[in-house]
Amino acid sequence: AALLGISSVVFSARKSIWVYPTGIFSTAIYVYLLFGWGLYGDTLINAYYFVMSIYGWYMWSKIDENSQHLPVTRTTRKEKIYAVFIFTASIFLVLFVYHFKPYIQSGFDANVLANLPKPFSWLNGENIPFEMRIQYVDTLTTALFFVGMWLMARKKLENWTYWIVGDLIAIPMYLFRGYGITALQYFIFLIPAIIGYFAWRKDVVKRK
Repeated sequence: AALLGISSVVFSARKSIWVYPTGIFSTAIYVYLLFGWGLYGDTLINAYYFVMSIYGWYMWSKIDENSQHLPVTRTTRKEKIYAVFIFTASIFLVLFVYHFKPYIQSGFDANVLANLPKPFSWLNGENIPFEMRIQYVDTLTTALFFVGMWLMARKKLENWTYWIVGDLIAIPMYLFRGYGITALQYFIFLIPAIIGYFAWRKDVVKRK
């Protein structure tokens, strides 16, 4: 699944339609594994990637009246508004999932629900477990990746900005949590993302 995910990023940087078949298989495997492990929040995230991969495959395969495939373009004002909406909705959705994660993983135990901390209670000085604080940062990266995935499906140059910023946040976050292999994976993702940005930007400039 990890190798397919890396391959998907490389194909995307090259504007290859294979970004989506590899992405679909990768996310399908992750959904199966994560659901089996009881990681429902991560399952939801990868389910979104799975759906967006199908949408992106459809968009990239479309041919217009001039027999041309979807070109690389910049984000329109309307799309920027949609991006803000997706980002904000993603923040609240993932925060909701993470907040109730212990309750879900307990099999919906009422005692666990009663002992859940209030959302953002750490802002009031309450002692919140470190892992839960990290999840707020994880929520930010997830929202960035959600927007990036949507913009990539529409072949917008700015999708790479979201992926790059998300990767730059994810690398130290996973290192801090002691997940060196995962941090390395995001570093590997970062390289083709940077290459992809300049390759797609060159394509946009050329079209002008």
